[in-house]
Amino acid sequence: MSMGTSEAVRHVLSGVVPQFLTSDLFSSNLDLVFYSRCHIKTGKKRGPRYLRSLKCSSMSGCQLGSYRCEGLGGGLYRDTTIDRLKLLSCKCQQAESVGGVDTGEGNAVWFVDNSKKLNLNGSINSQNIMEFEDVEQLKRENEVLMSSGKAGTGTSTFAAASVDSIDEEAWELLRASMVYYCGSPVGTIAANDPTCTNVLNYDQVFIRDFIPSGIAFLLKGEYDIVRNFILHTLQLQSWEKTMDCHSPGQGLMPASFKVRTVPLDGDDLATEEVLDPDFGEAAIGRVAPVDSGLWWIILLRAYGKCSGDLSVQERVDVQTGIKMILRLCLADGFDMFPTLLVTDGSCMIDRRMGIHGHPLEIQALFYSALLCAREMLTPEDGSADLLRALNNRLVALSFHIREYYWIDMRKLNEIYRYKTEEYSYDAINKFNIYPDQVSPWLVEWMPNRGGYLIGNLQPAHMDFRFFSLGNLWAVVSGLATTAQSHAILDLIEAKWADLVAEMPFKICYPALEGQEWQIITGCDPKNTPWSYHNSGSWPTLLWQLTVACMKMNRPEIAAKAVSVAEKRLSRDKWPEYYDTKKARFIGKQSRLFQTWSIAGYLVAKLLLADPNTAKILTTEEDSELVNAFSCMITANPRRKRGPKSPKQTYIV
Repeated sequence: MSMGTSEAVRHVLSGVVPQFLTSDLFSSNLDLVFYSRCHIKTGKKRGPRYLRSLKCSSMSGCQLGSYRCEGLGGGLYRDTTIDRLKLLSCKCQQAESVGGVDTGEGNAVWFVDNSKKLNLNGSINSQNIMEFEDVEQLKRENEVLMSSGKAGTGTSTFAAASVDSIDEEAWELLRASMVYYCGSPVGTIAANDPTCTNVLNYDQVFIRDFIPSGIAFLLKGEYDIVRNFILHTLQLQSWEKTMDCHSPGQGLMPASFKVRTVPLDGDDLATEEVLDPDFGEAAIGRVAPVDSGLWWIILLRAYGKCSGDLSVQERVDVQTGIKMILRLCLADGFDMFPTLLVTDGSCMIDRRMGIHGHPLEIQALFYSALLCAREMLTPEDGSADLLRALNNRLVALSFHIREYYWIDMRKLNEIYRYKTEEYSYDAINKFNIYPDQVSPWLVEWMPNRGGYLIGNLQPAHMDFRFFSLGNLWAVVSGLATTAQSHAILDLIEAKWADLVAEMPFKICYPALEGQEWQIITGCDPKNTPWSYHNSGSWPTLLWQLTVACMKMNRPEIAAKAVSVAEKRLSRDKWPEYYDTKKARFIGKQSRLFQTWSIAGYLVAKLLLADPNTAKILTTEEDSELVNAFSCMITANPRRKRGPKSPKQTYIV
C-alpha cells in the first residue's frame, strides 16, 4: 500500500473526515423537497422584497478533516498553513467511522482512487503526493540524457509531464473553487485570488461563469454538481425581484448567487445556509443578465445528452422554467426585427461598450437556446402556441443574421457603394447605412479569404467590430451557415497575430481608442484600449473556440491555440484576462486563479482528447429551417403585408 493510500485510509478510519450530505432533489412542481434536514423556509424581509430562502440547518462549528473553525459565514475556508482552499459545508451529519458512512443515494461516499487520491463523491481530491516527486525524477532523467547526448527523448518526456502537471493543477484548482449548499456542490466561485483584498462579487457563483465548469465536470463524468446547479438556480428564477418599485419578467434568471450562513431563528448556537441571488440589483450598472437564462437552457440540454439522465429536463418545474424563459424572450414589443433588443452590459461584456441594441452574442445564444428548448419541450396542448412562435422566430432570426450581419470582402465592397435615403419596400440599403461607416482599419484588416458576423445592427448603424463569442457560438449553434462557419475559422487563421498572439482569445477586435473610447465607454478606466472588455484577451474563450473547431472538423486550430495558452496560463497563475495588443501583460485589474480561465482550458483539453463529446453542445443546421430559409429568399421576404391571421396570434 502506498503512503498516500495509507494516510487516506488512516483519516477515514479515525473518523476525523466528515460525511457530506448529498440531497436527493425531486419534485413535481416549483418547490424542492429534500431527503435531509434541509428545508424551505421564509426568510426575513430584506430591503424592498421578501426573500424566499432555501435553507439548511447546521451547527456554527464546521469541521473538515482535523481542522475546525467556529462561526464562519461562508462555504469556503482558506487554511493558511497549507495555502489551499478547504471546502466547508453545513454539518448536517457527522461521520464517525467507516461503518457509519451510508453508501445510499442520499449520502456521499468516500473511496480511495488508484491508491493515490481521496475522493468525496468525485468532488474533492487530496494533493497527489507523487506529483512533485515524479516531475523532479523526470528532471533528473532529462539531465542525464542531456549529458549523454540523448536529449530528444528526455525533452519530449519532460514536456509531456509538464502538460500533465498543468492539467492536474487545473483540476485541483477547479475542485477547490466548488461551493457547497447543504453539503452538496452547487457551483464554483468566480475567482479565488489570495492576493486581492477587495473581493467584490468574485466569491459568488455566476451563471455564465459556471458554464465551462459545468461542461468540464460533465465531460469528466461528475454529474451531481451540474444537476444541483440546474435545480437550485431554477428555484431562484421564481423569486420576487424588484428595484426602485419595478419588477422584471418572471422568467429572468439571476446573474449570480451566494451561499450565506446566518444565525438560525431561535437558536444562537446554530446556523442556517441561505441562497442569496443577484438579479442585477447589486451589479455594477444595475443591468439584468439577459444571457443567464439562455446559458441555463444550453447547460440543461448538455447535462441530458452527456449523462443520459433525461428525467431532469422532463420534470414539471423544469419544463415550466424553460417556458418562462421562452415567454420572456418571445414577448411582443415595438421592434421590427427578430433579434433580441437589450441594453449595454447584459452579457459577458457587462460594462458600457456600445453593444446596446441587438448584439451578436445575445442573438447567437438566443438561437442556440431556442433550438435546445425545442428539443427538450414535452409535447402537450399547452405548448402548441409556444412551439409555433419558437419555430417562426428561428426562421426569421436565422435569415436576419445570415443575410444582414454577414460581412466579407464582397459584402464590404457592396456596402461601400450603398445608396442612402431609399424609401421603398424593396430598398437595397434597408437600414440606411452610410458608406462612410466603413472604417479604414476594416478595409485593411479584412482578408481576401474569410469573413465574420458583425457585432451589431441598428438603423443607420453597423458595428463592424469582430466579437469572438458571438461568432464562435454562431458556428456552434448553426446560426451561421456551413460556408460562413468555415469562413469565420478561415478569418481566425488569417488574423491569428491579432486575435490570438501570445494568449487566446481577443474578446473583440479592434479596441475603442481616443475620442471614440471616451464617448462610447464614458472614459471607463477598466475598459481602456486593449484591456478587459475593450479588446482584452480572455483565456476562457478557449473552450468556445474548441467546440467550434470540433464541429467544423478543424481541430488543428484549437490545438494550436491551446498550445499557446499552456506556455503561460499556469505560470501566470490563471489570470482572468490579458492586456495589450499582443496579450503580453497580465491584465492590470485581472484576478488570478479565475475559475472560468481554469475551466475553459480543461474543457478545451477534454474536447481535443475526444472530439465526439462536442456534440453535447453543438446543434446541426435544421433541414426545415434550411427549406424555410430558401423559400424566404425565393419569395422575396422584404414585403409581406395584410391582415394577420388569427391562427398566427401568440399571446404571452
